[in-house]
Amino acid sequence: MNDSADGEAKRTPVSQKLDLKTKLAYGAGDLGPAITANISIFFLLVFFTNVAGIPAGLAGSVLMIGKIWDAVNDPIVGVMTDKTKSRRWGRRLPWILYGAIPFGIFFFLQWIVPQFSTEQSGNIWPLFWYYVAIGLISQVFYTVVNLPYTAMTPELTQDYDERTSLNSFRFTFSIGGSILSLILSKVVFSLISDRQQQYLVLAAVCTVISTLSLYWCVFGVRDRVLAFEAKRIQVEEAASIPFFEQLKIVFTNRPFLFVIGIYLFSWLGVQVTASIIPYFAINCMKLKESDVPTVMIAVQGTALLMLFVWTALSKRIGKKLVYFLGMSLWIIAAAGLFFLQPDQIVLMYIMAVMAGVGVSTAYLVPWSMIPDVIELDELQTGQRREGIFYGFMVLLQKFGLAFGLFLVGNALQASGFKEAVAGQSTLPIQPDSALLAIRVAVGPLPTICLICGLVLTYFYPITREMHAEILLKLQQRQEKT
Repeated sequence: MNDSADGEAKRTPVSQKLDLKTKLAYGAGDLGPAITANISIFFLLVFFTNVAGIPAGLAGSVLMIGKIWDAVNDPIVGVMTDKTKSRRWGRRLPWILYGAIPFGIFFFLQWIVPQFSTEQSGNIWPLFWYYVAIGLISQVFYTVVNLPYTAMTPELTQDYDERTSLNSFRFTFSIGGSILSLILSKVVFSLISDRQQQYLVLAAVCTVISTLSLYWCVFGVRDRVLAFEAKRIQVEEAASIPFFEQLKIVFTNRPFLFVIGIYLFSWLGVQVTASIIPYFAINCMKLKESDVPTVMIAVQGTALLMLFVWTALSKRIGKKLVYFLGMSLWIIAAAGLFFLQPDQIVLMYIMAVMAGVGVSTAYLVPWSMIPDVIELDELQTGQRREGIFYGFMVLLQKFGLAFGLFLVGNALQASGFKEAVAGQSTLPIQPDSALLAIRVAVGPLPTICLICGLVLTYFYPITREMHAEILLKLQQRQEKT
């Protein structure tokens, strides 16, 4: 196996464009994490408050604890994948191969309401700690499969535009997975009346799809990854940089700090909006629970279609301008949602489509920037450390998201939001103060985040020309070794 990998490396330059089979397999690797993350983003807070009967503040705390732990374990796993050595699977793929099944199992366990939740009426803490414990373990295995996957991007191709194309395949599957999960939720919610059973069946179906898609990725990109690994081993310098010195280099890389900020604000806007949309649709727009997935499908469906448009445009006008165009439409839509009334359903869907145009750039642009940053670091240090860059990028992003989810949950509770009683068939009527809090979370709050992202994107320093110069210098260095 190792000899064939070496031979493949000699035949296949790493900068060569990727074939369709490899791009599809790579894209499939984000299908599982996207499905599970999307279901969690849209429904987990609602599940805690409206099915398990946890107060909104405590529900937000469960999500915050999970996100903080998820952030902490990201750089740990990132460094470990950088140091992993496997002749058969390379550095990243063993993590995905062996982590896929536990990842699916612990995702499913999050959607069970344990028996003791009804036996100990009035004592919410056993239920709270159950979801905290399952959430912590689930986040570990999410990182185990997802972080090595994201770190593979610069290992598959070094071509500037090809990376944008590769990420468009990735996020086609990602957004496609999000849409699939919403379609599944609409079907399940329509066929099953019991609210608890709805989420249990939905989680089971998503678990199976997610696990299988991860194995498609592993076996589909293996040859390409091993070809890169063979060449990397030939040119990699023997001396390694200590961990804390790596941290210093990572956080003195100025373009990397811009990418962190852009990603943080973009996804804070995405996930705060996503977590509050079900509450907005049901309580402010007076939609049925079974109609909520349709609103989210309008957003994600538009985002999926626009990925192809933005990918083509980025080759002509650049990543920065693409980001500005998409985010501007999203800001208009987010601001408008605050004023929507229950009789303006058509206008709500128009704004959902406008938001979807911007959401696609939040997926595409930041992840197309990070490989360029990694190559700048390689030029400066002589080493490739994808794992630590991706790990710390996601770490800081998740700290921000943890705070955002905690803020949303506690703001709802402070505003007088009424959680459901576990097993109750009807939802409580919310007071005006809670409705106002929901409107603020769906409109003005994401708008502020998106504007901050635009400011950082304006000052992002790596251009197409600068990246070409970086690759030229790396090539010249390799020719000398």
